[in-house]
Amino acid sequence: MKQTFFLLIVGLFSAFFSMAQTGVVKGSVTDAITGDPLPFSNVIHLESGEGVATDLNGNFSFDGIFVGLQSFSVSFIGYNEKRVAEILVKVNNPAIMNVALDPNSTELDVAVIKPSSFSRPTESSVSMRSVGIAEIERSPGGNRDISKVIGTLPGVAQGVAFRNDLIIRGGGPNENRFYIDDVETPNINHFATQGASGGPVGMIDVNYLQGVDFFSGAFPTNTGNALSSVLRMKYRDARDDRMGIRFTIGASDIGLAAEGPLGNRTTYLASIRRSYLQFLFTALELPFLPTYNDLQFKVKTKLDNRDEFYVVFLGAFDQNALNLDANETEAQRYILSYLPENDQWNYTNGYVYKHYGKSGTTTIVGSRNMLSNVATKFADNDSNGDVILEYRSQEAENKFRVENTRLFGQWKTSYGIGYEYAKYTNSTFNRIATSQGELEVNYDVALGMNKTGAWAQASRIILQERLKVSVGFRTDMSDYSLATKNPLNQFSPRVSASFNVSPTMALNVNAGRYFQMPAYTTLGYSENGILTNRESGLGYIQADHLVAGFSWDTPIESQISVEGFWKDYDNYPMSLRDSVSLANFGSEFGVVGAEAVANDSQGRAFGAEFLYRQLMFKGVYGILAYTYVRSEFGTEDNLVASAWDQRHLVSLTAGKKFKKGWELGMKWRYSAGSPYTPLDVAQSSLIENYNINPLGIRDYSQLNAFRIAAFHALDLRLDKKVFLKNLSMNFYLDIQNSYNFISEQPPLLIAQTDESGGFIVDQNDPTRYQVSSAENSVGSILPTIGVIIEY
Repeated sequence: MKQTFFLLIVGLFSAFFSMAQTGVVKGSVTDAITGDPLPFSNVIHLESGEGVATDLNGNFSFDGIFVGLQSFSVSFIGYNEKRVAEILVKVNNPAIMNVALDPNSTELDVAVIKPSSFSRPTESSVSMRSVGIAEIERSPGGNRDISKVIGTLPGVAQGVAFRNDLIIRGGGPNENRFYIDDVETPNINHFATQGASGGPVGMIDVNYLQGVDFFSGAFPTNTGNALSSVLRMKYRDARDDRMGIRFTIGASDIGLAAEGPLGNRTTYLASIRRSYLQFLFTALELPFLPTYNDLQFKVKTKLDNRDEFYVVFLGAFDQNALNLDANETEAQRYILSYLPENDQWNYTNGYVYKHYGKSGTTTIVGSRNMLSNVATKFADNDSNGDVILEYRSQEAENKFRVENTRLFGQWKTSYGIGYEYAKYTNSTFNRIATSQGELEVNYDVALGMNKTGAWAQASRIILQERLKVSVGFRTDMSDYSLATKNPLNQFSPRVSASFNVSPTMALNVNAGRYFQMPAYTTLGYSENGILTNRESGLGYIQADHLVAGFSWDTPIESQISVEGFWKDYDNYPMSLRDSVSLANFGSEFGVVGAEAVANDSQGRAFGAEFLYRQLMFKGVYGILAYTYVRSEFGTEDNLVASAWDQRHLVSLTAGKKFKKGWELGMKWRYSAGSPYTPLDVAQSSLIENYNINPLGIRDYSQLNAFRIAAFHALDLRLDKKVFLKNLSMNFYLDIQNSYNFISEQPPLLIAQTDESGGFIVDQNDPTRYQVSSAENSVGSILPTIGVIIEY
């Protein structure tokens, strides 16, 4: 019925507003190194062949462009031509297209490589993908969530279907780093897992994104503390003609956004969102009631022609309460028995100053981010009963970074230094059931830590524009422990090269060494008032990468690429309690790594990726990605499959744009079964253990010896865009898991209950509950009907 109503409404709109409509594309063309305007640059609309030239200040305005996705080519003598694909043109809001061109190092009479919509920077010519706003907005099942869109790319796996953990090339979700407009942003998901990353819902307002650069290798030297990936997001510039308002309503939340000028030189973007999942979950009689809120904004001031300053903010406040009235079924009571109540908030606030000099750009970044995490659990969920968990923790980081980009002859260089002061506090009381008996964790800790880093990188294009080479290094240090104080121990060299064997085909290679500090939950773990892991000399985790492959840009706006990769891990934390590498635990909700560890674990991840990517061409687009990956961790002589060893990953995304604003898309995902460690039934069924930990105790003598069944699902999305004179509307129907695939999870061990809901004691052994193994599966059809209204 809802779907019928949706189609009726958008059909009526399409009948009234089916005439061809046009919009405006405006922006600037500048030198990528100095920021100087490039007057009289050519801006060509590829669909029509028409063009305009920039004025003396490098600005342009292109009128009469049909609404929808359009592509452009930008060129200037002495600079490499650039193609800009899939700019979304609207009637009510000018599309902003600011283009920075790289100087051409060759003589004018030398043939240069044909410009491509898939071009990569010389500094990272391999393992880097750029994702445009159009791909993010139309992604089926993505729910306008950047993490889910990245999950369609090769090398990327995601955990359970309802979470945003990014598992890149067999590495853990804590090995990724995120940036928004040069500001490192540790948390981009609601209900984040402390000590890892990810969560069930993304925080980023994708309407404000201009584009996303995703690095699964060959990380730029100015991004440190990453082992598996770097995600750099850039907000677009706000409109400067008038105030614009956007209203969004979906299945789980409602949002309001605004943008516009704050004077002659200042503009702003701002949005706020609140969920109403708690009402839906109450109606569905689910035993947990999550609520999330987020706020984000960017204020940018153009101080003069060579200087700009902007402020970026992203924050969230999340709560998860238990619905104690939802306790009629065994499944409801089981969830209530282990799930704590949780309050969490986090924010990142960044300040960025850029100066465009005659020979290069200077960027100064100051930022502060903070995470507060509170969780409580009482026996029988009675606040007057015994405490099982009382957890209060905060992480705060204050960061300062200065970096320069310069041209020295034909070499493009970048170099900089950074400083960070971090503070971590934790007050924990936790009763843990282990195979050795009950363990009571009780400590208070306040850890302060200084970190510094320095880096440099140089790149050049030689052999008549056919060979791109880049070399660089980075080094980091911290006063955390003796093992982290010597910057030479964290010296991180890297080299990349890309050779064009033809104007459209390139061979690419990269080798590099990368370092990352363990999570604060691990660094700050304390026993008897002593920072246990610091005293034992815990240090940086090391990963060595080797990547090689080729790419081919076809004449129909598509690209085919193949890459092979190898990652060697050293000094990975190993649990002293269970003698298991932390990479073999996995991560879900809660806290990861809060225990005594040692740098005694090693690991490796290797595999190959295939990608076919089709940008919009004659109304059709798509991505086909396949990855084979192996991930193994443990000791040097005993490597076992890690929690991220998913072997085969397939993602197929395709869509068709029709006339009158209609668009249909689909996404099919497949992953082979992940490994898991079975439960120790004898230990888990003991009354003293089950009362503390109904989730059970793992049998690590069978570490990751079993696998769940393969996962696959089909997501569908139907969009209808309506453009009025001063208003645009996007109605959409998004159906996740359209054929209702039920995903298998590791089996549960559930204590049997009597008619009153009490646990039944085993008649043959009064020290145990009577337990049984139960299937554990998740999955259902998730339809979403939503509307986005922009003024």
